[in-house]
Amino acid sequence: MSTLSLLASPGGEFRAPTPQELFDLAPVGGIEWLTKPVLVAVLSSIVVIAISWGAFGNPKIVPRGMQNVVEYGYMFVRDQIARPFLGKDADRFMGLLVTLFFLVFGWNLMGVIPFIQFPVASHIAFPAVLALSIYVLKIYLGFKHQGPVGYFKNMMFPPGLPKPIYVLLAPIEFLSNMIIAPFTHAVRLFANMFAGHMLLAFFSMVGFWFLIEKLTPLGAGVGVIGVVMTIVFTAFEIFIQFLQAFLFAMLASMYIGGSLHAEH
Repeated sequence: MSTLSLLASPGGEFRAPTPQELFDLAPVGGIEWLTKPVLVAVLSSIVVIAISWGAFGNPKIVPRGMQNVVEYGYMFVRDQIARPFLGKDADRFMGLLVTLFFLVFGWNLMGVIPFIQFPVASHIAFPAVLALSIYVLKIYLGFKHQGPVGYFKNMMFPPGLPKPIYVLLAPIEFLSNMIIAPFTHAVRLFANMFAGHMLLAFFSMVGFWFLIEKLTPLGAGVGVIGVVMTIVFTAFEIFIQFLQAFLFAMLASMYIGGSLHAEH
């Protein structure tokens, strides 16, 4: 179902989109798990794989075309996400971080692609799975490199502080690192994509309703405002989509770095 098809109402009056209409989508072909978000997630993943294969399937010493463009993306992830938090270990995790960044960015961009218009990450299940994967990797690396006891000790009892402070600091650090961090890792991405999709749907529907569906001299001005705001918010949303992909990959890099080396 497209966004604009939601405009039809029995009373012939404009009504704003609701989360149920925009995000609770019917299964495709009667298959319960096969919904539009799943199809868009698969499509965006295929696009990311195709672009990567086209860029590096037959790499050249002097990059040209697609390889040149994608290498800029690779260097951005390496210099702005991996190296600041992983240092000498950055190259080991570049495959994971590049995949995270481009996959999330691809998911997000689907929200502004005509006729698709659905950001995959606006369904909490998708960012939750990625965040959970990073959480499991974080715990595994922490236990492997610091030992189970050392991992929790370094997390909850950083050296150099007066002992009475640990009574308050230790549970805060535990909650922050083990519960709050993975929760906010997923919710930050989900909430931004959810809110952005709602705003774009609302203003595009305002423009469609007052300029096409129910055009009147008085309503035309409102419709123009809706169209202008849709254009403005689309440009802003693309920036937010990029920023959220960057933040998601950056936090993953930070969590991995904290597990590889004690944070003190």
